[in-house]
Amino acid sequence: MTVRIGISGWRYEGWRGVFYPKGLAQRRELEYASRQVESIEINGSHYSLQSIKSWRAWHDAVPDDFVFAVKGPRYLTHLLRFRDEKAVPALANFFASGVLALRHKLGPFLWQFPPNYRFDAERFDRFLSLLPSDTGGARALARQHDGRVKSPWFAAHGDRPLRHAVEVRHESFCTDAFPAMLRRHRAALVVSHAIADWPYAEDVTSDFIYIRLHGAQALYSGAYADKALDRWAQRVRAWAAGGEPADARRLGKAVAPRVRRDVYCYFDNDQKVHAPFDAQRLRERLGAA
Repeated sequence: MTVRIGISGWRYEGWRGVFYPKGLAQRRELEYASRQVESIEINGSHYSLQSIKSWRAWHDAVPDDFVFAVKGPRYLTHLLRFRDEKAVPALANFFASGVLALRHKLGPFLWQFPPNYRFDAERFDRFLSLLPSDTGGARALARQHDGRVKSPWFAAHGDRPLRHAVEVRHESFCTDAFPAMLRRHRAALVVSHAIADWPYAEDVTSDFIYIRLHGAQALYSGAYADKALDRWAQRVRAWAAGGEPADARRLGKAVAPRVRRDVYCYFDNDQKVHAPFDAQRLRERLGAA
C-alpha cells in the first residue's frame, strides 16, 4: 500500500517566486517540485505528443522513488473519442512516443473525458479494451504507430502491469453500469472534486484509488480549508486501508474490503499557487502513510 499526494503539472508562471524559489531556473522546476511532493501528473502529454528527449529528461530530473501519473492525449478523448479507425494508431503513437522510458517511475494513466461526452456503453467498453494492461501490451501496441512519431521508442525494461484511471464529466455516466464496466477492465473511477456541474462518485472499481481535487472556491482555484483537508485525509485512510468511507457516494454497489489499496491524490487548484501547498498540508495530516 502506497499513498502519494501530488500536483497536476508543475510549469506555471505564477508559481515562480512563490512556490519556486526566486531565481530558480525554469529547467530545474521539476527537480525542485519533485522534492516537495510525491507524485506529479504530466499534463503536456494531454495536449501533444512528447518526444523521447522529454520523457528521458523527466525521468532523470526526479528522485528514484518518485512516480508520475501521465495524462492521455485529448486527441483521443476529446476529438476522436475512440470512435473510428484512427483510434488505434493514435493510441499506438502515444505509447511509441517514449512514455515507457519513465520505467519504474511510470504510475497510472489518466484518461479525462470532456463535459459533453455522453456515456455510450458499447463505445466506452471498446475504449477500455484498447488500453494495454501491461508494458508488454503497450510495446505491442506501440509497434502500430504511424509517421507522426519521428523517433519511436518502446524498448523493454521488464514487464509489469499498467494502471488506468478514468475521469468523466457528463451526468449520463451516473448509472451502475458504468462502475461495473470499469471493474471488468480493472480501471479506476477518478474521484473528482470540483466547483462545477460534473458528476461526483466514489465507487471503488480497481485495486487503487485516483483522486483529483480541482479547487475549493472556483474551478482550478481556491485553497482547501483545514476542515476539508481533514475530511480528505480520513477518506484517503479508509481507502488505503482497504475499506471505504462510511458516507461514500456510489453509483453502484459497494465492494468487499481488501487488505490494502494504493492511493494517488492530485491537487489541480493551480491558480493562485494553492496546489503545491495544499498537497503538503494533506501529506502532513496523513503522516508516513
